[in-house]
Amino acid sequence: MQITVDNPASAPQPLSPYYSQVARIEHADGSALLFVSGQIAEGATLAEQTRGVFETLTALLEAHGAGLADVVNIRTYLTDISRLDEYGAVRRQFLTGTPPTSMTFEAARLFRPEALVEVEVVAAVPAR
Repeated sequence: MQITVDNPASAPQPLSPYYSQVARIEHADGSALLFVSGQIAEGATLAEQTRGVFETLTALLEAHGAGLADVVNIRTYLTDISRLDEYGAVRRQFLTGTPPTSMTFEAARLFRPEALVEVEVVAAVPAR
């Protein structure tokens, strides 16, 4: 097993130097698990921020040979859980296959005060 932690150059860079965006745990057969740090995005609305988050997640996964279809677990943090349907409408545009396991939490405050949503994922990448 090999563990690599990085910030792929082909994806948006982290908002802080104190964390890595992706931890890749590669198995001997070439399959891997990707743990992607929580992502936030700019935008005036929850929908805009959610779209930006999923675009960033897509870029981070693609940098490791994966995609949103490989996501097996997703954790979402919303500053207002009553807006879950608004978030879900955008999420369904990106996660179109079998839904991954999921947890959604309400958080009083996120990493940046203007952030309304933060999402982290785990993806399983099949052997090449």
